[in-house]
Amino acid sequence: MKKAKKRLPANGSRASVRRHEEHLPWKKQKLLDIHQALNSDPVDIETLRQAAVSEGGLLTDDIRRKVWPKLLNINAYSLPAKPSKDVREDHKDYRQVVLDVRRSMRRFPKGMRVDEREVLQEQLIDIILDVLQRNPQLHYYQGYHDIVVTFLLVLGERMTIAIMEKLSNHHLRDFMDPTMDSTKHILNYLMPLLERVDRELHDFMMRSEVGTIFALSWLITWYGYVLSDFRHVLRLYDFFLASHPLMAIYFAAVIVLYRQKEVKSSECDMASVHHLLSRMPQDLPYEDLIGRAQSLFSSCPPHQMSQSAALQSRNIISISTFTDFQTSTRTQRPDSVLRQQIQRRQEHQLALPMMPQSTGTNQLIKMAVWGLSATLGAAALAVAQTALDWAPEFLSQLF
Repeated sequence: MKKAKKRLPANGSRASVRRHEEHLPWKKQKLLDIHQALNSDPVDIETLRQAAVSEGGLLTDDIRRKVWPKLLNINAYSLPAKPSKDVREDHKDYRQVVLDVRRSMRRFPKGMRVDEREVLQEQLIDIILDVLQRNPQLHYYQGYHDIVVTFLLVLGERMTIAIMEKLSNHHLRDFMDPTMDSTKHILNYLMPLLERVDRELHDFMMRSEVGTIFALSWLITWYGYVLSDFRHVLRLYDFFLASHPLMAIYFAAVIVLYRQKEVKSSECDMASVHHLLSRMPQDLPYEDLIGRAQSLFSSCPPHQMSQSAALQSRNIISISTFTDFQTSTRTQRPDSVLRQQIQRRQEHQLALPMMPQSTGTNQLIKMAVWGLSATLGAAALAVAQTALDWAPEFLSQLF
């Protein structure tokens, strides 16, 4: 009896089969590395950072839901409450936030039902206002909602609040000053970076007087506003979350360098160059550009570029706090340990009413137990919804 021939893919290419098989091992290894890093005690944050910036990023949204919080030192079992009903009352930014969110329809997946999108838009408004209300030192800027919606679509409401509060006080902090002075200063890094790599391109852009405003929306939305494919946005968010706060401007530099032939071939005037650069190509080689941005950052670190970028001396908050922020992420406990701690606390609290009590307080104890039981039931449900077991996800992705 003849053995059936192994069927090739529709395109009939044996080479495509080999390529597919070659891709499997590194993905499996990466998943295992991430799994081990998450379950190390303390969490192996350096391995998670490397996974986020290396080829393919964090691979799936299930993994992002586990790793993103760790990159920002967020405890998934101690999340902020949902925004209160009065979060919109008398908030100075309410009208602008609503206008921006209402215009953000293209940021939601195509084919999403209108009622589902409207629910998410309402959550988006509440998340933004809640973060701002609890952090009065932060100021809303147009484009902030483009970052928030990315996290909301992946993480849900409560985790997004935690993520945005941490990001707004670190990576995005300088964009949230009352003026745009700090944002302009960060944009000033772009031209010196271009000069270091391609003097001819730099000089051409200086003669055109194009400035750096074309990269503003790239920077303050982490490219969420200018990229139409959500997969590319997620890949960049993996990269930026695991990197220095100025990495977004280094990425802007490598995009311009990648397009240097187009730029040099255009008319050397502000309108032509601005028009060209402000139209972001949707077919960029993202993995290659991420590698180039890392190399550029290594060869031209921010402390070397700061003098060239400074039109005036300025303290960049996100840079000055970054070392302490990175240090704080290295002492996190794995989710399995956090789960056990919560379970032990709950078991201890449930056992307390069993201790002997005086008859005069029996009725009060009973009432307390009823209230405690109801509270713990809700807490247990919240924990179950927030924390899915990790191992089954990996098994399903590995095989």
